[in-house]
Amino acid sequence: MINRRSTLKSMALGAVSTLAIAAVGSYAQAENKELKIGFVGVTSGPAAAWGTSNVRSMQTRAAWLNETGGVKIGNDTYNINIVTFDDQKDPKRAIAGMEKMAQEGIHYVVGPNVDDGAAAVRPVAEANGIIYFPYAFPKALYQKPASNAVLGMIANYQSGPAIYKYLKENKGVKKIAFVAANESDPLSQRDSGVEAAKALGLEVVAQNDTYQNDTRDFTPVLTPIVALKPDLLVLSGVAPANAPLLIRAARELGYEGLISTETAQDAKVLEEGAGEYANGFISVGGASTPEIASDEMKEFVTRYTKMFGEYNDESNTKVYALEYILDTLKANPAAINDVAEFKKTMDSFTAPNPFLKGDAKLSYVGATSFGQKRQLSVPMVVNEYKDGAFQTLFVGSVD
Repeated sequence: MINRRSTLKSMALGAVSTLAIAAVGSYAQAENKELKIGFVGVTSGPAAAWGTSNVRSMQTRAAWLNETGGVKIGNDTYNINIVTFDDQKDPKRAIAGMEKMAQEGIHYVVGPNVDDGAAAVRPVAEANGIIYFPYAFPKALYQKPASNAVLGMIANYQSGPAIYKYLKENKGVKKIAFVAANESDPLSQRDSGVEAAKALGLEVVAQNDTYQNDTRDFTPVLTPIVALKPDLLVLSGVAPANAPLLIRAARELGYEGLISTETAQDAKVLEEGAGEYANGFISVGGASTPEIASDEMKEFVTRYTKMFGEYNDESNTKVYALEYILDTLKANPAAINDVAEFKKTMDSFTAPNPFLKGDAKLSYVGATSFGQKRQLSVPMVVNEYKDGAFQTLFVGSVD
């Protein structure tokens, strides 16, 4: 009986101790300050995969950091709160989203995901002291006098030449054709692609064919292009929902050449929409591969998958924006409420890259493309789709 009572007493004390520890942990978390980081971008419609990948990456990483005690910046520790706004790929809504961020006193925003939206929010960002990280490619956003936008990924005019050169040297590509949606983003990417292809000495056999973004039967669009028998068909700026429809239509028309794009894609969407027709499709992938991913990157994937029930390869790139924001603030805590301090820090900033093996560093690049460091340094991973998954074709970098 004594032993039993002692055991029960010990169990009770143990339970109290556990509760006390939990209470202390909760109190410590409650004592943390809050740091809001915004997202303004597309999470619905044909391009939803681009923004959804952003949001989920940010939420996964924020939850992980908060769970482990928050983020120490200067003398304070912060819990990270991700504030999101779906702009529905509409520039007017993107402006409204950025205005919402300004009203909430948010100085650092990830997005928008398309050219029109990124350009539209620039005046709001600059007027309200907001640094934003678009996944959009117009050079004017990152060149002086602009200074508040930071490109969050590899641009098409950086990846396109690398892809075409690789395919020319390794797959014998000589003739190339382009097709694009009749919107500013894909048309701009097409024009950059055509310029890069010509610079490499490739014969451009088609460059003026376009389609409306809500097209679902691409046979009439692709029939004249397939008849020209290009070695490579480039789907310039293609939205993830349209890529499998274009691929399927091209293959059903008898096209046997290569198909590529400089925009990131979703393997699940390709599998569901094109099946084995998508095998061999080449696209820019997430900034990590199994060969170079660190243990922390692998844990991020596990946490993301557990949180959302699936994983998008593009999140290998999208995980970086929040990390850069937080690490730059750690390097200069004065930047918490002063983006001028953030910009001063960017030129010399370096920090360990937690997502890659070895001694890889986080740093800002873009001097070659933009004349100033307004781009995140992430690996340029080019993928080839096969049987439901992406396989690494090659890895490059930009400066």
